[in-house]
Amino acid sequence: MREKFIIGIHFFLLLFSTAHADGQDLLRISLSLCNVVDMAISQSSAVKYVQNQDVNYYWRWKNHQTRFRPQLTLSGSLPDFQNQTKPIIQPDGSVIFNQVTQLETSAQLAIYQPIPMLGANVYAATGITRLQDFNNSTVGFSGYPVSVGISQPLFAYNWMKWTRMTEPLVYEEAQKRFVESIEEISYNATARFFNYLKIQTNYSLAESNLANSKDNLRIAEVKKGLGNISGNDFSRIQLSVFNAQKALNNARIDLKNADYELKKYIGLDQNQVIELIIPLDMLLWEVDPGVALKESLDNRKETPQFERRLIQADRDLTAAKRSAGVNATLNMSYGVSNSADDFSGIYENPEQQQNIRLALSVPIMDWGRSESRVKLAESQRELVLYDVYQDRQDFERRVVVQVEQFNLIKSQIATAEAADKVAEEGYKIALKKFQNGEISITDLNISLQEREGAKRDYIRSIENYWESYYLLREVTLYDFEFNQKIYYTNPMLSSEQ
Repeated sequence: MREKFIIGIHFFLLLFSTAHADGQDLLRISLSLCNVVDMAISQSSAVKYVQNQDVNYYWRWKNHQTRFRPQLTLSGSLPDFQNQTKPIIQPDGSVIFNQVTQLETSAQLAIYQPIPMLGANVYAATGITRLQDFNNSTVGFSGYPVSVGISQPLFAYNWMKWTRMTEPLVYEEAQKRFVESIEEISYNATARFFNYLKIQTNYSLAESNLANSKDNLRIAEVKKGLGNISGNDFSRIQLSVFNAQKALNNARIDLKNADYELKKYIGLDQNQVIELIIPLDMLLWEVDPGVALKESLDNRKETPQFERRLIQADRDLTAAKRSAGVNATLNMSYGVSNSADDFSGIYENPEQQQNIRLALSVPIMDWGRSESRVKLAESQRELVLYDVYQDRQDFERRVVVQVEQFNLIKSQIATAEAADKVAEEGYKIALKKFQNGEISITDLNISLQEREGAKRDYIRSIENYWESYYLLREVTLYDFEFNQKIYYTNPMLSSEQ
């Protein structure tokens, strides 16, 4: 089996033959199960959706990483022109209204850095303002060469700390879901392959039955001319021809529908003529349930998902408790500032400036709202703990059951294969005996039904093996054939990673 994601698969070591349809020569492609699975995971619409979903989570992860990196910003106004009457406060406290005509321009360069463990933000900035007064024909400058500060929430919910705990798990979960989704596509392609194969088998049996029924009718017509067959038996042979023709017509319709569904899913041209090859290259080995369970816990998305759900439950409870108490934010800054008639004067003997501000929010009476919010979060956390425990148990049980089913298939295939050979040989013998007049049409029909039933059972046993094989890969994300973890790359991210 292939573990690298195949990008440019065209026709995969196909066997070609020529068929004639509607007066044109069409290329008939014989497809194996391997071919169908490869086409599904390389060019189907389902895999395109999975790839785009993976891209979405990739950029979500990149966005998360940038949220905690330094951010350098340049802001300002250019220009800010005013021509209006404004109240001007005088030194003695009185107010007069003057016509103000001025042009103000400003710029600020600042760098911000969050500190996730504290939930704080620190910054360093520098800024300058130019003010031109057209009434007095003056120009002035003010600014702060440097200013540093911090904003520190106290007793508050630290969203940065919790986000840094959950987002890596979200991304890990998404990466494992990507591999799992492709294996799910492989399984769905296998199901469609065998649906087509069973209908194709029914069609082949229907063709064979019609040909044999027509041969029997020709023999019966000769016997009727010799008077060696009763009218009742002759009528039943005629009826068998009609029934065989009807069965062939129904099989033809079913085959067209299955043909459309398979081609649509794997992204193959609907005008392409295909024929499926029965996948007999089965490796019937025993899988150790312990190894399968270990690989499932290591490789599947459920492991980081369970951990994330528990962390989110603790996060919501913490947020409820912190919102119920005192909320405070401490803002502190230190720097130097100055004003001057020219730009360079701002940097000559600047004056210190400090700022300390503590903002408080204290709940006095909320009629039990905070307490009920905490109780609700505690109850939800208990439910999450129970759900995660149950989901983990169900997940582990599913893996073990799948391994057990896979290990039991070996005997089923051997029995079905032997029954198919016996039924096929029995039908050939019965057909010769009927044509020689040794058995009745009823006995022949019984042998025919046994042959068709055994053939379908054999195909079904092969289907069970391959579906179980791909389900085992899906629930473990491990290739037991080559003893390695299953891994796929996303071609839509190959240039980004």
